[in-house]
Amino acid sequence: MSARILAVDDDAGILDVLRYLLSSEGFEVETASDGEEALAAASRRPLDLVLLDVMLPGLSGTEVCRRLREADNTVPIIMLTARDAEVDRVLNLELGADDYIPKPFSKAELVSRVRALLRRREYDRADPSAAIRQLGGLRLDLGRHQLVVDERPVTLTPSEFKLLALLAEQPERVFTRRQIMQHLWESEYVGDEHSCDVHVSNIRRKIEREPSRPHRLVTVRGVGYKLVSS
Repeated sequence: MSARILAVDDDAGILDVLRYLLSSEGFEVETASDGEEALAAASRRPLDLVLLDVMLPGLSGTEVCRRLREADNTVPIIMLTARDAEVDRVLNLELGADDYIPKPFSKAELVSRVRALLRRREYDRADPSAAIRQLGGLRLDLGRHQLVVDERPVTLTPSEFKLLALLAEQPERVFTRRQIMQHLWESEYVGDEHSCDVHVSNIRRKIEREPSRPHRLVTVRGVGYKLVSS
């Protein structure tokens, strides 16, 4: 069965491009032109990915993203934005978006990023008997895409889970930001490596006893990040 993608944009021309582009790649595409319509579509049936414009009339794309995550909806979200300001990119990632693509976008790059996130989605639905990684109070069930922290279930976005699973593969090994981003997007193209810092900050809020003084996901200054037992 083909992946179900929801494309949300108030520009009818862009929606037509996205519908044609993604349909020609074999995806099942649903469209919405505002935030309320997008939330209604997401509640009707499960989706495999959401392409979400930031600047929507009424309910913004940022607010749609926030509400989806508050409802524990872990569907991968790619934000489409004409904004260049770093604060906007950081805000979207902090709210739980997995990636962002600036407008005007390259059609080839958009398809590549969509496929990378969908491959990750399939990985998340792998055999439930897949490996379980235990590190101190952290327990990652790769097959079920579940994280337990100090016996408490914690919800991660697809990107957050994949990042944490990478670090848990080799505890104490330091991964550079570029290595992490290449792993996330399964591509040499990594975009803004600062996105890595935002994902790490989000994860720390969920796994650290004191996020401002991390003891599990720690920074190695000038190099990158590593996961340690704590």
